[in-house]
Amino acid sequence: MTRPIVQMRRLPHGEGLPLPEPQTEGAAGMDLTAALPEDAPFTLAPGERSAVATGLEMAIPRGYEGQVRPRSGLALKQGLTVLNAPGTIDSDYRGEVKVILVNLGREAVTIRRGDRIAQLVVAPITIPHIQLVEELNETKRGMGGFGSTGV
Repeated sequence: MTRPIVQMRRLPHGEGLPLPEPQTEGAAGMDLTAALPEDAPFTLAPGERSAVATGLEMAIPRGYEGQVRPRSGLALKQGLTVLNAPGTIDSDYRGEVKVILVNLGREAVTIRRGDRIAQLVVAPITIPHIQLVEELNETKRGMGGFGSTGV
């Protein structure tokens, strides 16, 4: 399997933080950490959201996207998740990667420097050609919407 190369640049406020890397042999994602000042943690109250700096810029290869996804443990234990999950890092974006976190829990959550706040998955994309037609082919489901196939 060929692995794409993702170039990353560490910004000054990201110095000393680990670069994203898989934590296990079968991991699909790599942890992104909070690049906050050591002396300036912040707290997200229930219902609050914030863009959290990672201290990283990256060049995702053309034909791929970076997907910023929630960490399941944070979501389950603290109600902390990525608001626009999955967030997309396009191959032509070169700014700092920030994670939009929202606290859906009942308790305030404090974020500190180096906390693992999200995971990054790099995945191939397909850009389709759009073809405008007068009719679409019939299917068994048809126009059945949310919940139409049962539980």
